[in-house]
Amino acid sequence: MSLETGRLTVLHLSDVHATHGELLYGAVDGLERLERVGDYALTAGITPELVVVTGDLVQRGHAGAYPALDRALSRLEATLGAPVLTVLGNHDDPTAAHVLRGHEAGHRRIAHVGGLRVALLDSSSGELGTEQLDWLRAQLHEPAELGTIVALHHAPLGSPLPTLAKQGLRDAEALLDVLEGTDARLVLAGHFHHQLSATVRGIPVAVAPALAYHQVMNAGPLAVAGHDEASFSLVHLTASGVSAASVSLREAEPIFTIPHDPVRSIPTSRRNPQ
Repeated sequence: MSLETGRLTVLHLSDVHATHGELLYGAVDGLERLERVGDYALTAGITPELVVVTGDLVQRGHAGAYPALDRALSRLEATLGAPVLTVLGNHDDPTAAHVLRGHEAGHRRIAHVGGLRVALLDSSSGELGTEQLDWLRAQLHEPAELGTIVALHHAPLGSPLPTLAKQGLRDAEALLDVLEGTDARLVLAGHFHHQLSATVRGIPVAVAPALAYHQVMNAGPLAVAGHDEASFSLVHLTASGVSAASVSLREAEPIFTIPHDPVRSIPTSRRNPQ
């Protein structure tokens, strides 16, 4: 966290869909894309305090990918010098996922990053369930120094995409009942394969785009289409609010590049006269 601005930076990844022994749809290597995220962040000068990966860590039926995924996540953590926290999605295998760091004893837990509390929830079944919600309520009984981020795969709202409009968390209202009036500052989710920002009951919700592929909006009301574009979100928390921006790993051809001159960005009246 910047001591000058009080800004906390979260690198929010989702929907890696790592595979074992083959590429996803013959084109996508989720583990390689995790490596590219680290390289991109270093090149861009992004220095997050925290990395959160909100589920669908592996493609359904590829449980053998978890050991390699765990190694890739460890490398990302070392590259960025920030803790990497993960939750499960509907493609994940809850039994095989126990090999991942942080999941050995179960798939819901609390992590602390400085004064920030991160509640990591398991919505791999499409819902949280009464037991998990009761556990979360007990965890949030006392506020944390910098508040709480809640991370899960399924967002507590639907997508604007017609085919995904009913694909949010099935017990979303129950989750919001638990969070309302607590120190919850932000909900991080995935699943939709496109970015979405919303405020529900006064709580900001940030849905990350996917590393695996992007769900386009113009496939028609009865179709889902995935396009080969890998993206993640850069999230900033400040004392005054939350912002989230989508970042694409696509290496498009630039049409211009302008060097950044910090001196020229200072108003004339504040420059040292020479």
